[in-house]
Amino acid sequence: MQDSAFVHNAFSRIAKRYVLTNHVLSLGIDVLWRKRVAAIVKSYQPALVLDMATGSGDLAESVARACPEARVVGADFCLPMLEEAKQRGRTDLVVADGTDMPFKDDSFDAMTVGFGLRNMATWPGALTEMARVVRPGGPVVVLDFSLPRAPLAAPYRFYLHHVLPRVAGLITGERDAYQYLSGSIERFPSGEAMLDLFRDCGLENCRCEPVSWGIASIYVGEVAG
Repeated sequence: MQDSAFVHNAFSRIAKRYVLTNHVLSLGIDVLWRKRVAAIVKSYQPALVLDMATGSGDLAESVARACPEARVVGADFCLPMLEEAKQRGRTDLVVADGTDMPFKDDSFDAMTVGFGLRNMATWPGALTEMARVVRPGGPVVVLDFSLPRAPLAAPYRFYLHHVLPRVAGLITGERDAYQYLSGSIERFPSGEAMLDLFRDCGLENCRCEPVSWGIASIYVGEVAG
């Protein structure tokens, strides 16, 4: 179980510098990751997409650009983050918790989650809820950090625990929020463990696509019919 109160407070504090910090820490590669997610979503030709844990709306914007005919709804349980998304041009926004969404069954054609599932109070509860609100055959696409294998594993862990919190602390003034981030990445299931979790929560045809040598991974599962 993740501490949802801590997560809410942390993201509220870093909201105004969240986008800048992400780009600096990833050297801008996160933009390419989101474009790849958007391309996967586009292949399903959705009419209505939910971007859960939308934060500042970066992934929702990428999906909207790739799928200009689709309506893309952004949802997040942190209002200050949604205010940032609104300032960046996103208008279809909803305050919602990923583990208890205010949407009917089968409401959406597709769902995306960028760097948000890891922070939700219960991963199985969130994935089950996601499967509930997406129609049968529709994709749930999760983008999140993962741990690369050797020879990158050791230097990446050094960066994760020693460099990242310091740099992010200088940018945001909230070093503790990024110390939490480092620990949460270590605890988060990746690879086959995440695919097993997908299957347990009602998703099928599950696959994993590591990006940037496994620093992040894209997971895709389709809602069972």
